[in-house]
Amino acid sequence: MDGQLSATGLAQPSAGPLPGGGQHTSGAWDRDVDPVRPAGSAESHRGPRFDTPIPPNGYAWWYIDALSDDGRHGLTGIALLGSVFSPYYVRARARGEGDPLNFSAMNLALYGASIWNPTARWAMTERGRNQVERDAHRLTIGPSSLDWDGTRLEIRVDERAMPLPWRVRGTIRLFPSALATTVWHLDTPGLHRWAPIAPCARIEVEFQNPALRWQGLGYLDSNQGDVPLEDSFVRWDWSRTHGPNGQTELLYDITERWPPPDIMAMHNAPPEGRPKDQTPLTRRKTIAACVLRNGLTQALPVPPERSLPPTPIWRIRRATHAVQDDLRVAQTLEDTPFYARSVLRAGGQGAPILHESLDLERFRRAWVRTLLPFRMPRRAG
Repeated sequence: MDGQLSATGLAQPSAGPLPGGGQHTSGAWDRDVDPVRPAGSAESHRGPRFDTPIPPNGYAWWYIDALSDDGRHGLTGIALLGSVFSPYYVRARARGEGDPLNFSAMNLALYGASIWNPTARWAMTERGRNQVERDAHRLTIGPSSLDWDGTRLEIRVDERAMPLPWRVRGTIRLFPSALATTVWHLDTPGLHRWAPIAPCARIEVEFQNPALRWQGLGYLDSNQGDVPLEDSFVRWDWSRTHGPNGQTELLYDITERWPPPDIMAMHNAPPEGRPKDQTPLTRRKTIAACVLRNGLTQALPVPPERSLPPTPIWRIRRATHAVQDDLRVAQTLEDTPFYARSVLRAGGQGAPILHESLDLERFRRAWVRTLLPFRMPRRAG
């Protein structure tokens, strides 16, 4: 694939073997990015594992996204154990009561071609430990559930939307074309891990409320961490897109808080590392990778950084990396005080690129956390 350009404009060099069954090209990684590591050597470990241990104050989530074949619909879903953006979890951790399972939620967003589409919904109700059941292949959070049978993931959703309490009820089925077996450490001490479980998949969506049925290309990954996100990161930009040969291209641009939490703890330093009225010290790292149809991973050179316009309402900064200079925001799907989700395109219409920007300095602000309960109600009983 020498000299070829992918859907996002990332060069695709020849590659040799990577540890854990992937592939790697010398010099393709930022020097601070951990090498790809195997998620598990046993075949039974392929796919999501819902019984993963989560330490106090930690988290685990399983994320899917998809766009319909006709371009009219999209969705994202996140099953969260230790809900990382929960104001209730923040307060509980401060009291020394950071039981992650006591702060769990099924987040679902349904998108239309415009924000006025009648099928658009957003739901995220937080639930307590007594509403969570899990084993290796099944996770239940309140009335919603995820089931993995080794070949497909079935998600049954039964939630209430916010801010209008419309019902959100239906089924999502995700069929991976291959299962990747790699995991990245996102931070220097390895407190946060990211695994793109099924980077390329077919998805079937069938909802009764709202009445909705479509198919498209989907994506599944998982993140796990031992400490809160805001203790380790200042911000990140992440994106994925499907290429013309069935590959999935991934970019993770991370601004890490520096020094990391484990080093600061040794010196009894606060998580911020600096007084609150000063800009935090930071360290940048970027992961650029391609997962092939067979699940093998190639590292890619990191292309030039491209700025994007901030979100129109909350002015969240957005950025990415691409060879093309005509990258544009085709649609802003989520515009919140600390988080944005967008669809990007390059080269005329181009392949759609799902993109997110997370500003954890914003999330740390008290006024932002005061707003969150209006979108994230809690039903602990």
